[in-house]
Amino acid sequence: MEKEHIFSLEYARSLDDQDQLKAYRQEFYIPTNKIYFDGNSLGLLSKRAEKSVAIVMEAWKQLAIDGWTEGEHPWYYFSEALGEKMAPLVGAESTEVIVTGSTTVNLHQLVASFYKPSKTRTKIVADELNFPSDIYALQSQLQLKRYDHTDHLIYVTSKDGSTLDEADIIEAMTDDVALIVLPSVLYRSGQLLDIQRLTAAAHERDIKIGFDLCHSIGAIPHELHEWGVDFAFWCNYKHLNAGPGSVAGIFVHERHFGQAPGLAGWFSSTKEKQFDMEHHLTPAVDAGAYQIGTPHLLSSAPLLGSLELFQEAGIDQIRNKSLQLTDYLLLLVKQELQAYSFTVDVLPAERRGAHILLNHKEAARICKALKAGNVIPDFRSPNSIRLAPVALYNTFTEVYETVHKLKKIMEEKTYKTFPNERGVVA
Repeated sequence: MEKEHIFSLEYARSLDDQDQLKAYRQEFYIPTNKIYFDGNSLGLLSKRAEKSVAIVMEAWKQLAIDGWTEGEHPWYYFSEALGEKMAPLVGAESTEVIVTGSTTVNLHQLVASFYKPSKTRTKIVADELNFPSDIYALQSQLQLKRYDHTDHLIYVTSKDGSTLDEADIIEAMTDDVALIVLPSVLYRSGQLLDIQRLTAAAHERDIKIGFDLCHSIGAIPHELHEWGVDFAFWCNYKHLNAGPGSVAGIFVHERHFGQAPGLAGWFSSTKEKQFDMEHHLTPAVDAGAYQIGTPHLLSSAPLLGSLELFQEAGIDQIRNKSLQLTDYLLLLVKQELQAYSFTVDVLPAERRGAHILLNHKEAARICKALKAGNVIPDFRSPNSIRLAPVALYNTFTEVYETVHKLKKIMEEKTYKTFPNERGVVA
């Protein structure tokens, strides 16, 4: 009887009653009559993010150009101020984080700054499961230095096509490697890599290492400073809910402060010298040196409100609920969907990100059927369904309802009424 109770709607509701973060759901605009499980692609708008955009707009309206140095949030220091607020989410010192650029632009900046090939060390290590944009940037950086990326970009291969063995990554850290760039969480399977172990192994071999935190920041605690990570970069529109196209972030360990950025620009300058208009750059003495151009105020502004929620809720409590949600999702998938040819990447909690991957040969049309049933999933070609229950605004009842809607779709074969092909934006 007790086992049956675990799989009941009443049990899901009881979990919601006990949820210490449940009040934060009211902070977000939840799509009407829909279950939104795509927060690992685009987080929902919060009321505080909306308000913070209005604050910046009002400063523009009232102060005009004086908004750069006056008002509650002077624009000239806005990127640094946001970096300081964001630093606890990645376990960084306040000066090690800057809000700037986009994910790929920031990766270009960091590789241009940290990839310093020598006669014996010319290669970059990545992984074959990485997000394509990261790979494009690495290939470009090699080409700019006149290296053939087919020889100098080394891919760590996956044994199962879904996850990576960290021993294989370490084995790839050979004497000819100058730089390593890896994701913290694999965007398909949701595998969380052991950043501390990999960083220690790279440094034992005198190799710089950096991480793409797009699928972990805002969902998983990090200790980048303590672990000695050289650099990291990320977007802020997924778990941090800063909006489509929002300005991204960079971490640079303080031991690298004082060196000129690989891609310099006006905002790379130390603040005190910037308006001297000299043709010799005096770089900022912190992560601010890795800025290039004028900060994008209107697409940074949502972070001001969004980060308040994370400061209040606490990343450890967010991580705890995230794991409870994905544990419950996996439990129900195993119970309710085992007859329908899904394969599921079941990762231990300490190696699981914030989303679950279901594989099925009819995945594209199943996703369309879910959307028609008011559940918003995420499809990844060729056959993957990503479900991301987000700690700040999703519920255990929504997890229950999603699995049972999916079961009904499979039972009634309603997915067959949709084409098995992705949309323009999957």
